[in-house]
Amino acid sequence: MANNDLQTGARLVSLPKVNDPRGNLTFIESGTHVPFAIKRNYWIYDVPSGMWRDGHAFRQQHELIVALSGSFDVVVNDGNGEQIFHLARPQIGLYVPNMTWRHLDNFSTNSVTLVLSSTEFEEEDYITDFEQFKREKR
Repeated sequence: MANNDLQTGARLVSLPKVNDPRGNLTFIESGTHVPFAIKRNYWIYDVPSGMWRDGHAFRQQHELIVALSGSFDVVVNDGNGEQIFHLARPQIGLYVPNMTWRHLDNFSTNSVTLVLSSTEFEEEDYITDFEQFKREKR
């Protein structure tokens, strides 16, 4: 799926949940549950109590963020305002398009965050200064 085909705006995404008495199963497929081909994934865990993951935006990268275990908040800002999404169920993800400022906060004990990315790691793609983000967003 080409980048210009991607939908805009951060939004919650319902993922399939297969109920089974032996344990539930949820899966994610590129182009079906996320509007991009998955090029990289990483997870965040063992976040100390009271800590947060610093904010940044990506010029090109799109993400899907999922709380695999526990809960946390994702605070997003599209340049016009801030919105908080509380993630606490592994069958709900948050799609975060490029040029959206985001930071993660309010981690519960033993939370595990899965992030699926549309690009491989490219340091030049990161915007780590909020004022710079606002200038580029205009």
